[in-house]
Amino acid sequence: MTKAPSPADGRHGREGSHNMGHSPDDPPLFAALDLGTNNCRLLIATPSLTGFRVVESFSRIVRLGEGLSQTGRLQDGAMDRAMAALRVCSEKLKRRRTVRVRAVATQACRGAENGPDFVARVAEETGIRLQIITPREEAQLSVAGCLNLFDRAAEAALVVDVGGGSTELSWVDLADPRLDMRVREFSASALPIKAWVSIPVGVVSLAERFPERLDDSQGWFRAMVEDVKQRILAFELAEPMRPIFDRGKAHLVGTSGAITGLAGLHLGLRRYDRNLVDGLWMRRADCEAAAYGLLRLDNEGRAAQPCIGPDRSDLVLAGAAILQAVQEAWPCDRVRVADRGLREGLLLSLMSDKKPRRRTRRRRRGSRSAQVASA
Repeated sequence: MTKAPSPADGRHGREGSHNMGHSPDDPPLFAALDLGTNNCRLLIATPSLTGFRVVESFSRIVRLGEGLSQTGRLQDGAMDRAMAALRVCSEKLKRRRTVRVRAVATQACRGAENGPDFVARVAEETGIRLQIITPREEAQLSVAGCLNLFDRAAEAALVVDVGGGSTELSWVDLADPRLDMRVREFSASALPIKAWVSIPVGVVSLAERFPERLDDSQGWFRAMVEDVKQRILAFELAEPMRPIFDRGKAHLVGTSGAITGLAGLHLGLRRYDRNLVDGLWMRRADCEAAAYGLLRLDNEGRAAQPCIGPDRSDLVLAGAAILQAVQEAWPCDRVRVADRGLREGLLLSLMSDKKPRRRTRRRRRGSRSAQVASA
């Protein structure tokens, strides 16, 4: 097992914090919030010579996109779950006195008819001003968050960011010197991404479109793989990179809760440990063995697995199917597991941004909470 250095000096788990409060003499704090189709995640960090040091992290499964693929709208219960998590984030941001915040929303808010209304509600009730980012920026930020995981002895990498409602694939030229940008010079838009595509399929939407079939689990899983595989093969702009993959000079980087869950199963962990998972190298056969091991379990059996749990038990095989579809469409023997991605990319972008900082607004009469400072 080989590990890579992280852009974050302080390790962060799914939820955690260190010394509370922030002295005016301490280095400035920056925060990145990612509201996805399945998760709400927050990182608060301070700059360091090599990147940043994590001060506090928070992650909660909210399933904001539940039912979206059938109705085209965010459901009331899903929005309430997301709001509860966002209120927690708002309190953490105010307590930490962060000087710069960037909060983004992805596929669920992009694709929902009432997505903009929900974003407005979030601002009114929590003070957090969410920006619905494009698939292109989502792909760029995910690559940026995984920079330290690339094997620079290889010639190319394919970063696979599996979300709840979409999957972003980015083909990266590892020979390009722009990968060596210093933190202060960093620009996600300048990364050597030769091709990228966002397919509107993630673990939530795929699981909803393919309800589990207990009588034919192999056929059910194979149907999901083929659906995603055909979508990937339909994208032709990355074909100039194909010879590099054919020569075995490329590797995958996989970032998602489903992939980190497979890694935990592969390691036989009794409880999830980010220090062991983030940066782990797996072989394609290891990924397939973990997936097919899960196929032998029912939902209760998957929920009992310590690196999956009940919140992901009905989604993990959809994530495994997406990963296998990528491996079949773009064969690669090596996969590097990333317990990082968009939030880390947001932080690097914030810390390199030279724009003036906005002051935190005071509580307005009649609003439910104070406004949170944002970029």
